[in-house]
Amino acid sequence: MIVTLTANPSVDRTVEVDALVRGAVLRATGQRVDPGGKGVNVSRALAAHGVPTCAVLPTGGTEGLQLAQLLEAAGVAVRPVPVLGAVRANVSIVEPDGTVTKVNEPGPDLDAAEVAALVATTVAAAEGSSWVVLSGSLPPGCPDDLYATLLARLPGPTVLDSSGAPFERALSAGPALVKPNREELAEVSGLPVRTVGQAVTAARTLLERGAGAVLASLGADGAVLLDATGAWYGEAPVDAPVSSVGAGDATLAGFLVGGGRGPDALRTALAFGAAAVKLPGSRMPGPRDIDPCAVVITDAVPTDRDLKGE
Repeated sequence: MIVTLTANPSVDRTVEVDALVRGAVLRATGQRVDPGGKGVNVSRALAAHGVPTCAVLPTGGTEGLQLAQLLEAAGVAVRPVPVLGAVRANVSIVEPDGTVTKVNEPGPDLDAAEVAALVATTVAAAEGSSWVVLSGSLPPGCPDDLYATLLARLPGPTVLDSSGAPFERALSAGPALVKPNREELAEVSGLPVRTVGQAVTAARTLLERGAGAVLASLGADGAVLLDATGAWYGEAPVDAPVSSVGAGDATLAGFLVGGGRGPDALRTALAFGAAAVKLPGSRMPGPRDIDPCAVVITDAVPTDRDLKGE
C-alpha cells in the first residue's frame, strides 16, 4: 500500500479553447472534471496500474464530497479528514499547443484541531505501508513544519514533493526521496539550473542536506536521479504534448511503480510522465499508455546540455 497525503486538494476543471484571449468571451471546445492535488494525482496514477493506494485529504463543502466520490470511483481508497472550510476548485485553460493557464484557489483555512487530525490520520494510514508520499502546497492555517513533523513520526520510506518553506524545513528530517521540478530545485538549492549538469549539482546539495535520493523533473528535458550510488539522466521526448498538468505527479507514481530506486525506476518514471503529457487535462496514464522503449537512460550525464527555455 502506498499512502499519499494531499493537504490542499482540489476539484480541477479543465477547459479547452482554441486560443486564450484576455478580456474576450471564449467558447470551450472541450471540458472535464478531475480530482486534483499532487498526492491525489499520484494515487490516481497508482490505482490506474492496480497498485493499492490510500489518499489522506481534507474534505469540506460540496467540493470535498465530490472529490472523495471521484477518487473512490477511480479505485482510490480515501481517508477523509472533515474540515469546516470548502475544498478548493481550480480551473485550467488548455490551448491546442499544450499551453496551460491555471487559476488555483487558496484552499480552506485549517484550524489547529483540523491540522492535528490531518497528522493523526496520516500516521494511522501509514501503518504497514510501503511508501508515504507527502505532496503539494499547504492550505492556509497549516504550519510550515507540517511535513517535517510527519517525517519525524513516519517509520517507513517517505517521499517529499513540495516547495518553499515546507520543503526547506522538511529536508533535514531525512526523506527517502525528494522530487522537485526544475524551478523548485533552483529555489531550494539557491543555484542556477540552466543545464543538465547544473541540475545535477543542485540536486547533490539536497543529498547533502538530508535527502536519501533526488528525482528532479526537468519538463521536456526529462529528469535526473541522484542517490548515494550514482547519478543518471533520462529523457522521453513527446512530439505533440496535449497537457502538462499532473505530469510530474505521474512521473513520481511511475518511479514508485518501478521499484523506487535506480535507473530502472527512472525509466518507468519517465514513461509515465511522457504518457501523461499526451493526455488531456490531468488524466493519469493507464497501462496501455506506457511505452518504456521510448525512454533513454544514460550514466554519462550530459553536463553541458542546455535546458529548454533558457
